[in-house]
Amino acid sequence: MGDAAGVGPEIIVKSLQYEQVYDQSHPIVIGDAKMLERAADVLKKDIVIKKIDGNADFTDTKFGEIACYDLDLLPADLPYGQVSAQAGDAAFQYLKTAINLANEGKIDAICTAPLNKEALHKGGHNYPGHTEILAELTGTKEFSMMLSSPKLKVIHVTTHVGLLDAINMINPERVYNVIRLAHETLSKSGVNQPKIGVCGINPHAGENGLFGYGEEEEKIIPAVERAKAEGINVEGPLPADTLFFRAQRGDFDIVVAMYHDQGHGPIKVLGLEAGVNITVGLPIIRTSVDHGTAFDIAGKGIVDERSMLEALRQAIELAPEK
Repeated sequence: MGDAAGVGPEIIVKSLQYEQVYDQSHPIVIGDAKMLERAADVLKKDIVIKKIDGNADFTDTKFGEIACYDLDLLPADLPYGQVSAQAGDAAFQYLKTAINLANEGKIDAICTAPLNKEALHKGGHNYPGHTEILAELTGTKEFSMMLSSPKLKVIHVTTHVGLLDAINMINPERVYNVIRLAHETLSKSGVNQPKIGVCGINPHAGENGLFGYGEEEEKIIPAVERAKAEGINVEGPLPADTLFFRAQRGDFDIVVAMYHDQGHGPIKVLGLEAGVNITVGLPIIRTSVDHGTAFDIAGKGIVDERSMLEALRQAIELAPEK
């Protein structure tokens, strides 16, 4: 459910009003039933919220009611749009529960609503975000955030760190591993020999040493050459200002971005409603909306559910067939 002080409960309720979601899957909400009931009231939706626990049949779902694995962690009057340690801790507990259920094989994929990082930290969980929690609780060492939209896919070498720290963290081993993750992820999804474009760090990818201090030569080129030697179809480092245009035009299947805003900016310009966040490298499937908690509109019933619908669709597509 994510942070219940934000729009998470509302986008969940709105998304589960589409019958095709139930035609393709058995959606179970892990969170607080009372938060879903409140969201249904805000949205003026007459829908049954069915409380379940770990002993329930997770395939016993039907359109017209929402099954909620109810952790009952929050008060019914939790304020909308405010940073809350209680909501931050609850968001962590929802995710931890989902990971445990996935590890036990009771669920096939996790689709997350947004959490608030400040609330998460106030709740006693010092993680940059969902991705790092998922990695730690599944024992995953090599992972990356991939953003996917109909016209563009981007995978990140670094994410939730400051820019100076990001540049320090970029090294040939990490760049190579992200290129490999991109290749493996798209290959598994049916793309034959995916074309991978790798961003430079500096303007014009360093312009042969004109900009920067040789970061491309030191940190990126060895990784690209190693990947090429293994038969991966990769090109770079390339100037980021033209690579994203070329990728959405169809020249590349995915772009490797070096830091958070380099990759997030182009995806979000193409439309928040179409973007999905996918954590690659995990032993379980996880997708997410590509937007935040939207505290400014929480509780107003005006949130757009299309990113959640797309995240659900991709979770279903990536999940093991049953």
